[in-house]
Formats: sequence, structure tokens, C-alpha cells
Amino acid sequence: MMIEIKKLKKVYNGVTVVNVPQLEIKQGESIGLVGNNGAGKTTLFRMILDLIRPESGEVLSKGNKVAGAEDWKSYTASYLDEGFLIDYLTPEEYLYFIGGLHEQTNAQVDEHLATLTDFFNGEILKKGKYIRDLSKGNQCKVGVGACLLQKPQLLMLDEPFANIDPSTQFRLKNILKDQNKNHGVTTIVSSHDLNHITDVCERILLMEKGVIIKDIATSSSTLADLEEYFGVGQTIPANTPIIDEEENH
Repeated sequence: MMIEIKKLKKVYNGVTVVNVPQLEIKQGESIGLVGNNGAGKTTLFRMILDLIRPESGEVLSKGNKVAGAEDWKSYTASYLDEGFLIDYLTPEEYLYFIGGLHEQTNAQVDEHLATLTDFFNGEILKKGKYIRDLSKGNQCKVGVGACLLQKPQLLMLDEPFANIDPSTQFRLKNILKDQNKNHGVTTIVSSHDLNHITDVCERILLMEKGVIIKDIATSSSTLADLEEYFGVGQTIPANTPIIDEEENH
């Protein structure tokens, strides 16, 4: 099991913003997290990454508690927002720094970055800009590039499609599919874009007011079901397939 959540609860100013009694994410699954603003998606991400502590409950990564531990960080890569970057560095400096943390030489980093040429689209490297001077979309590219550099077993991205152009969205989707299908990476991605999330993820978690109200296996009807939930009446049809706990991806 890659991630296991037990009785996890986070409260701000007397309001419960996340309440997940139980959730299991197997190794190699591709998970999409959807929900309106304020649903608790980012808060859940931050608890999984031990960036904030819950009022109660726990998150386990490969069977071990993440809170206060270090082991899980060696196989986990994440980009939630530009706060994850060191903005007074150039992209090259930052990527070499991240590579160095993972015992990679600059030459090895360069070799990896060559595989991201299309994704970077000539906008990231050798531009003489600091990360703080890049657009949010290009900052996202740096963050995702740094994640991939780490060759993670678990990859977590919060709203990665939000600020990037359509060509980059297409390339990122292909990268995520490749990481999951060909490298066995467990991916957890949140997005407001229902088309992207149903295209990339085999399992969708729908959050509302801190609660995962649906846990569904992606099928040909999933996109329409989600559009109906967000567009009309906010109800998912009763016949929406619930993921089989015994099913392995």
C-alpha cells in the first residue's frame, strides 16, 4: 500500500475542513482529486506531505507514519505551488540543487532535462531569469521538472494544469501517463479541469466540504457524471461505478 489514511481530521476556526475516516491508495494507482474551491483538496495534500498536522488521525506511507519521519521523502516528489521553489535561483541552479540532493551530478541532471525539452518548450532553461521572474505556468514547469528529476515512486501535483497553455497541458498529460504506465509511479493529481483528470487518472476521488463523497473508477461515463455533479443539482447518478477495493491497477 502506498498511502493509507486513518481517521484523518483537520479543523480551522472550529470548521472541519478535512474529514477522511479511511482511504487506501495502492502502489501504481493513478488518482485524480476533484472538488470545488474549499473542498479540502490542498489541505489533504499538505497533510499527506506532513506540511501541516491533523487534529486527529494519521497518514501512512508504505505502512509507516509520515508525521515527523524522513524515509518517505526519498521516494516522494510533489509540487503544490511556487512556494515549493527557491525563487531567487535560476531554473538551472534550482534543478542542479535538487539533483544534488538526490546524488546526481550536473551532467546527469542535464541528461534528464534533455528529455523535457518539449515540455519546457524553450521557455525555462538558458533564459537568464530568476524563478521569481517566471510566469506561474513556467514556474509550474520548473516544479514538475524537479519532481521528475527525483525519479519518485509517488508523485503529487496540485492543480498542475491551471496556469499552463494547452500544448503544455497535453505534454504534461503524456508525461503523467508515461510515469504511471511505464515507470509504475503512483500519481495523485488534483484539478478543476474534469477533461484532464478523467483522461489521466484511473480512479477519481470527489471531495465536498472536506469529505470524500465518491470514490469512482474512471469509465466512459465518468466525465459526464462529474459534469452533471458540478453543473446540475450536484448529484452523481446512483449507477456510477464505485471502485472495487479488490481491483488492482
